[in-house]
Amino acid sequence: MTDTMDPAVADAFERGPEQEMAELGADVGAATDLTIDEINPLNAHLFRENRWQEHFARLRAEDPVHFNSLQSAGRYWSLTKYDDVRAVDGDWKTFSSEPGITLGPKLLGETNEETGSGIQSFIAMDPPRQTEQRNTVRSVSAPKNMRNIEPEIRERTARVLDSLPEGETFDWVDTVSIELTTMLLATLFDFPFDDRRKLTRWSDIVFAIPQPGGIVESVQQKREEMMDCVRYFEKLWIERAKNPGNDLVSMLVHGEATKDMPTVTHLGNLLLLIVGGNDTTRNTMSGSVYGLNKFPDQFAKLKSDPSLIPKMVPEIIRWQTPLSYMRRTANFDTEIGGKQIKKDDQILMWYCSANRDEDVFENADAIDIERPNADRHLSFGYGVHFCMGSRLAELQLRILWEELLERFDTIEVQDEPERTFSSFVNGYAKLPVQVTRK
Repeated sequence: MTDTMDPAVADAFERGPEQEMAELGADVGAATDLTIDEINPLNAHLFRENRWQEHFARLRAEDPVHFNSLQSAGRYWSLTKYDDVRAVDGDWKTFSSEPGITLGPKLLGETNEETGSGIQSFIAMDPPRQTEQRNTVRSVSAPKNMRNIEPEIRERTARVLDSLPEGETFDWVDTVSIELTTMLLATLFDFPFDDRRKLTRWSDIVFAIPQPGGIVESVQQKREEMMDCVRYFEKLWIERAKNPGNDLVSMLVHGEATKDMPTVTHLGNLLLLIVGGNDTTRNTMSGSVYGLNKFPDQFAKLKSDPSLIPKMVPEIIRWQTPLSYMRRTANFDTEIGGKQIKKDDQILMWYCSANRDEDVFENADAIDIERPNADRHLSFGYGVHFCMGSRLAELQLRILWEELLERFDTIEVQDEPERTFSSFVNGYAKLPVQVTRK
């Protein structure tokens, strides 16, 4: 068994750009009080305080290809307009996903140059390696599998909703969003069901910024908990090597492109699947409740005509954008929007800003469940890295609202949510609500 963390894995948990920016940006003012050069959208405080919208609006209007640098990250550019984000995301030959998808830490991509080992995931690779490893697990979202799993998702959703207290305030995030997504994730991994909340914990700490009172309080704690994840999956790895099933771990163990990789090297793919199946869907579920409370006319429209649910789903995913950005790295000198990009410069494709681009989405800050082009959102990315779990995420959100509207007359947010302290995961830590049954 693995008792020590690979040096490349340990490096992934050192103080990174998000942590540096969190320290520098604690008291940043309103966007209107800053010069354009002072705006740095990587600031996690803007997301926790739900103030990111105004900063991105200024960048879209005044500097859509925006330069920043940090001691821990070097040079990087923020793309905030829809067309620029889509163009870069679709051009993997010019803009590489290697060595990682976030500005930092190097958690889902970079390997140790000396040993060739470390945390890797196919989202932080380019074709053909990316294609080979992605194909290993893509059958999980095949239409047949979706049809097979839908009754189970619906039954669990109904059971969770039937258990909700009426007239009492409870945390929607923990009681509904986390519970539903974690149950499904445990099924997809064939993960011991009683331990399923471990998946939630590991998902939470992947991109957590260590801070007193935070999800993790130190880099050391983050390393130790990730090693717990490695050890747990190492046991599953050995078990599935002997007794394979139709689950994600078995697919990775026996896939031609992945079967010879050690567990610690596979941690990137495992974490990618955990975060992709947990953080994103759960935050869209929570965002749908919060958003429809912010726009009660849209909630009323949905209640009066539940057939609008399939149109509502992509609009909520656009409005929430559960992962704010992805990073690419320039393979050679190039140009974006008249700005000169140097080889090895990092490019942050801000999906949350592209999805609020008024040139593409009219009245973009509002929820419009009949928006005609909502499905053009970039929340799932674009090109070779388009989210393979997108249809599964849409299915879960659709079923949730079909079952909600059957049971509840009101779902009322009682206070502003506590939001995730991250500029990468655009999410909710707590959302107090009360429900009234029909």
